[in-house]
Amino acid sequence: MDTIIMIGTTILDQFQQPTLSFLIAGMMLAALGSRFEIPEPVYKFIVILLLLKVGMGAGISVRSANLIDLIVPALGATAVGIVIVLIGSVTLARHRGVSQVDGLATAGLFGAVSASTLAAGMAILDDNGMAYEGFIGALYPFMDIAALVTAITMAKLAAARRAVTVSGGAGVIAGGPTAKPGNAGTNGGMVRDILVDTFQSPAISALIAGLVLGAFAQPETVYHSFYEPLFKGLLSILMLIMGMEAWSRLSELRKVAHTYILYGVTAPFIHGLIGFGVGLVAHELTGFSAGGVVLLSVMAASSSDISGPPTIRAALPEANASAYLGTSTGLGTPVAILSIPLFVALAEALI
Repeated sequence: MDTIIMIGTTILDQFQQPTLSFLIAGMMLAALGSRFEIPEPVYKFIVILLLLKVGMGAGISVRSANLIDLIVPALGATAVGIVIVLIGSVTLARHRGVSQVDGLATAGLFGAVSASTLAAGMAILDDNGMAYEGFIGALYPFMDIAALVTAITMAKLAAARRAVTVSGGAGVIAGGPTAKPGNAGTNGGMVRDILVDTFQSPAISALIAGLVLGAFAQPETVYHSFYEPLFKGLLSILMLIMGMEAWSRLSELRKVAHTYILYGVTAPFIHGLIGFGVGLVAHELTGFSAGGVVLLSVMAASSSDISGPPTIRAALPEANASAYLGTSTGLGTPVAILSIPLFVALAEALI
């Protein structure tokens, strides 16, 4: 009975959090036919402010960390973010009926990190008296940026290859055997161009600019006086917009909703175990603490609710917000929080 009450309380808490509650409010507005809208330039300004704030906060954490102790867990966190997206690309993104861009966008959010889930993990460890490194928060950007860049790049590359295939086929029909639809050299150039385009996109550029400013400058004054007070309010407006978009495209998911539900329920456990394995390697190599291993698992199990949605929406506007937001925020976050005691128990048993 206590477990059932805990699950119910966790789910209710998630519905009351600004991320999910404003998302649902936006869906309700759209369902009622509201004409509420935010001008596109205002939306883009909100996204840039949010991502600059997230990047600066992560950069400040990196600057204050011991870089020698940080390097192995940071490399591990980067690898975990990439691996999670790669797993999603060969499972969810290839499932029949699931759009490849929607699958990769969802995998990108699951590879990125939820700040609220990480905070919940720290609170649980504090209650249990399990120590962890002070630089744990600095691992956030390594996993986050690695996952988002990988997902966005793979989605754009897939779209470019489809375009080449279509145009190549048309060329063969129109121009006969002499037409050249593509080769290994053009594929290499395509990958390079898409990587450059991804890093130059407004969302990723803002995230990286904030990270660099936080790590190498001293932006604390403007960070605490301007960015931090505005953050939650701006995020709530963003979620209203994405909620309305999600409702407008909900019908596209009817035939494959079960696939996203299965992914949202199982992925946090699988990803968390991957993070736990990487944490164990860091423990053996550097003495990474048991609490650190647990929190690396929690980061891997979580799905982004702050930096991820605006980044994906800005970089992949064609992706269905109902798919990636509903799966990550609606399912992934509650499941990830419920999985934290599992990783605590594993750490106590194995470390």
